[in-house]
Amino acid sequence: MTRVLGVVAGPEPGGRTATAVAGVLAGAEKAGATTSLLELSEAGADAVIAAFADADAVVFGSPVYRATYSALLKDLLERTERGKWGESTAPLQGKVAATVLTGASGHHYLALGDLRDVLAGFFAVQVLSPGLYLDHGGYVDRTTLTEQSAELAARHGAALADLAAAVRASAALQAITPQI
Repeated sequence: MTRVLGVVAGPEPGGRTATAVAGVLAGAEKAGATTSLLELSEAGADAVIAAFADADAVVFGSPVYRATYSALLKDLLERTERGKWGESTAPLQGKVAATVLTGASGHHYLALGDLRDVLAGFFAVQVLSPGLYLDHGGYVDRTTLTEQSAELAARHGAALADLAAAVRASAALQAITPQI
């Protein structure tokens, strides 16, 4: 069974980003995956990094500030080893990821590319594309997605579960490591 971990990197728990990540996880569950959600602001980086080991896929969610993902997510990725330069672990190797960013307007949509590039290039993670970006128009309120946004998030979750199964079935994809 595919195990999907949702990581929310907002400054406080229960915000729009958590709602969006939960929508992706709901789609993964409908596709047969088991899911869990960790709010980085509550759990801390060490607990999230430890949880990577049990996941086949990770949904990285963050609000966008100053045209990029949050400092909490940057810190998490900085602390996550990649098996290079004397590091003894690579908890994201052989995994897949989905990216979920939220913002006040569509002007920050391109921040998805920055996060995808870090995950794919620096960690050799297979990243579901396109990423999911939701602005305030995608919500009824802070804890409820619009019907259209909920359907889109669910499709991302189902696709992530499928991608995880494909990568898990491929020794070649699992063996790809960061080059530098």
